[in-house]
Amino acid sequence: MRPFFRAVFIIFASVAVVLFLSRIQPAWPRVRFASSTGAVDDQGCSNDAGLMLPGGFCGTVFADGIGHARDMVVAPNGVVYVNTWSSRYYGNKPPHDDGFLVALQDTTSLGKANVVERFGETPQSGGAGGNGIALYKNAIYAEINDRIVRYSLTSGSIVPNDAGVTVVSGLPLTGDHPMHPFVIDSKGEIFVDVASPSNACQQKNRVAGSPGKNPCLELETRGGVWVYDANKTNQAFSRAERYATGIRNAEGMAFDADGRLFVTQHGRDQLHANWPNLYRPDQEATLPAEQLMLLKKGADYGWPECYYDPFVEKLVLAPEYGGDGKKVGVCTDKVAPIAVFPAHWAPNGMAHYDEKQFPARYQKGVFIAFHGSFDRAPYPQGGYNVVFQPLDGDHAAGQCEIFADGFAGAVKSPAGAAHRPSDLAVGPDGALYVSDDLTGRIYRIVYRGGAGAGTNITPCPSAASPAGEIERDNANPPEGTHPNAGKPNGNVAVPEGATRAMVAPGQRIYRGQVGAASCTGSHGENADGTPLGPDLTSGNGLWSDGSYKGIAKTISEGVPQPKFYRAPMPPLGGTSLTSGQVNAVAAYLWSLNHGTK
Repeated sequence: MRPFFRAVFIIFASVAVVLFLSRIQPAWPRVRFASSTGAVDDQGCSNDAGLMLPGGFCGTVFADGIGHARDMVVAPNGVVYVNTWSSRYYGNKPPHDDGFLVALQDTTSLGKANVVERFGETPQSGGAGGNGIALYKNAIYAEINDRIVRYSLTSGSIVPNDAGVTVVSGLPLTGDHPMHPFVIDSKGEIFVDVASPSNACQQKNRVAGSPGKNPCLELETRGGVWVYDANKTNQAFSRAERYATGIRNAEGMAFDADGRLFVTQHGRDQLHANWPNLYRPDQEATLPAEQLMLLKKGADYGWPECYYDPFVEKLVLAPEYGGDGKKVGVCTDKVAPIAVFPAHWAPNGMAHYDEKQFPARYQKGVFIAFHGSFDRAPYPQGGYNVVFQPLDGDHAAGQCEIFADGFAGAVKSPAGAAHRPSDLAVGPDGALYVSDDLTGRIYRIVYRGGAGAGTNITPCPSAASPAGEIERDNANPPEGTHPNAGKPNGNVAVPEGATRAMVAPGQRIYRGQVGAASCTGSHGENADGTPLGPDLTSGNGLWSDGSYKGIAKTISEGVPQPKFYRAPMPPLGGTSLTSGQVNAVAAYLWSLNHGTK
């Protein structure tokens, strides 16, 4: 046989063998282990997620670009529901025009969401999305603005057809932490995180040397977990439903198989920055530890008076309340965490693994998504990963492990990270889903076993590890450093003809988060004036009589010839605000001048 025909024969024979072998392979999907090269390994796992995982696990991108994806829940039919959020945390970037709630479905069994549908409120209706989302009695419960809304699911559709009914309204939106993650137990109790509006309840938030308010009145309506009834509608937020207190920000919430509720705590910031005479620079990066806590009714977990020091392994008194880094004081009476993690890693979502796909060791513990630090600078930042914390009943069972890493890419920092883990959810098939609120990516992690299974398990660093070597300049908290962020908001006053529900959307419209009419350039972030525009909180009624109707009229008609400022104000702020949006902004500005009631 001539060499040319021999080569052609070998090629065709090889192709035939490959085709034959492919026909006799098992019918289950072939998935390869994730790597960083984009190749596909011998177990069939494409590595488009680019994650570092223990041996035997595979990570893929389930969906991408869906908005700032925060909390998730997976229905029994495998549909993934995601709540997305538009806020100053993301530079007020324009959100999707359609609903903030997203339904993702894979109808091809390829591990990719080929169906993407949106529902719920939109930017045009005054919505700004939210964080919390849950399923209960064939209905989706979701946070939208200052409310928790229930949407009923019907057969034949993965998205609701109704406009939703309000279950709880009036959730606080001011200050540093305006998010409200929540979970619902089997009895229909909604456990809602109502986080603190400040860093440490100082008289001036995040200002060096400013003492703590004593008593900290924030705790009456913030800094804890509240409970409501998922079976009722039109419940109003109040002090009466507080379940537990002293929790700065419990973004991670998860039930175990026995109904115990575990929550995480975002520890406070800026110990050295605000108290340089008491704390070394490296202690800015290493104190305090992040916490995992067992939630108990009526318990006090210590914030703002106490923080957890992993080096002495106990709660100690905060400097705002007379602490010096050593004193314990009232902290002896507070409830300590069951597990701790390195400082400022920012524990967001949490999930208890209750399926069988993962190895048995993962069925007794919780996965935690760490959003990543800012306050470890100028030392190396940390977090930006998913860890697994084993549990034995109501307490930790050993050190945690870094389960998934690589989300941030080459640079672990708020400015440099490519992706940031935000929440976790477990599907009925045992897959673990991870949301990324930076670019709107949803990851899917499954276990496939095979060669190398059970290897490459990386223990978490100790919470008492040193800060490391200095490597970059200081960073700022994503919520800013507003000294008045902890100002109590109480029950906001509203003018006759408006409703309380209009005030929060009005604030977002004022800030350009909705409607693209940012008034902050002329009047400031807090409407207290700039060289271009007057203080709108003084009650002087510079351009109108200060009434609700007068403010709305000024917004609608503009101010072509201002008396004391060189820049005219165009009608509707130079945009096309609807009459409803004008009224919402007017209600917000009126409320600024009339305080609380």
